[in-house]
Amino acid sequence: MRAAARGRDHVRAHTRPETLLSTTGSGSTDGASGAPEAGDTEDALLTLLGLDPLEDALYRLLVDRPDSEPAPLTKELAAPLPAVSEALESLVVRGLASSVSTGGAAPRYRAASPVLALGPLLESRRSSLHQVESLMATLAERHRSAQAHASGAPVEVLSGAAAIRRRLLLMQEQATTEVCNLMPLGQPRHSVISYEDNHAEIEDVLMRRGIALRTVIERDWLENPGTAETLDSYAAQGQQISVVDKLPIKLVVVDRRIALLPLDPEREDIEPVALVVHRTGLLIALSALFETQFERGTLLRPSGATAPAEDSSGPLLDPTDHRILALLRIGLTDSAIARQLGMGHRTVQRRLQRLMAQVGASTRFQLGWHAALNGCLEDAPEQGSARAPQGP
Repeated sequence: MRAAARGRDHVRAHTRPETLLSTTGSGSTDGASGAPEAGDTEDALLTLLGLDPLEDALYRLLVDRPDSEPAPLTKELAAPLPAVSEALESLVVRGLASSVSTGGAAPRYRAASPVLALGPLLESRRSSLHQVESLMATLAERHRSAQAHASGAPVEVLSGAAAIRRRLLLMQEQATTEVCNLMPLGQPRHSVISYEDNHAEIEDVLMRRGIALRTVIERDWLENPGTAETLDSYAAQGQQISVVDKLPIKLVVVDRRIALLPLDPEREDIEPVALVVHRTGLLIALSALFETQFERGTLLRPSGATAPAEDSSGPLLDPTDHRILALLRIGLTDSAIARQLGMGHRTVQRRLQRLMAQVGASTRFQLGWHAALNGCLEDAPEQGSARAPQGP
């Protein structure tokens, strides 16, 4: 083992940068420039992929000299035989070389394909560097947030989609009680603060931490069956989702201590700029804006909610009729309801006509109001008294 260590130290000494750039002899140079040979600049680069200097040197020798025995390699590197043998076996274990032994002869070693052998090592290092780069950006955002908080500045300005998204994720990461969102749909397609961009972090991380989530969405979100299904699953997990016709702006408020909103929503897909608002009168106003929008909306009831039992005031609803009434109540059109439930437009209309006939309603408005008054569509406790639907 001592011989192996001495061999590695010997090779390491001869592959240091200062050695590679030094001249030979007593200060003389090869040619007028005194530059090192072309191959010298490649020495020890494979150590960046995790090889030690001796393994690096041996692998490059095997690339040019397949089926080499250890003894000639020791002369080439001026390293002890035990150290060379140990390094060769390490290359075999790591898949960088193969060995063949016949009879009692010394094993012969052959380098594996550089593309196949070094490619995975390079990709692993590249992935690690990307992770470090991401961590550096996160730390930089945390540093900026802490500096801004310490300075007492009431408002920060963030420029660029990457900076805005990092701050949004940091705010959610630091949430302790609740995260509130206003999510309009009619904004630039490639906006930064968007439901589609952010829902995975919110639902998969915050809900597991027990953070209360309240969101106000525009009714048009429910026109897309895939989005509607996702929102329905979130409502079933406990998120409170209030549905309104229109929202004035996007907004994220965390713990009533910090808020994030776009500075100019119309230019969000060109040059996004966002405001970060700390504890000020402006933050109080933004929190009040959220509460007003949340209260005026209708809570989204998950489709899996149990329909109330039959009573003396109304008919027994099957799950499909109950879901139709729930969607009608938050203002979806017949065609949107049909798309969401995966049934025909006329089928929805026939079911609604039948329900209207059963309760003696002449309009869908009356049908929804009757259903709410008779407990067919119970409000959540936060909603208070029943509201009339805004149906077609």
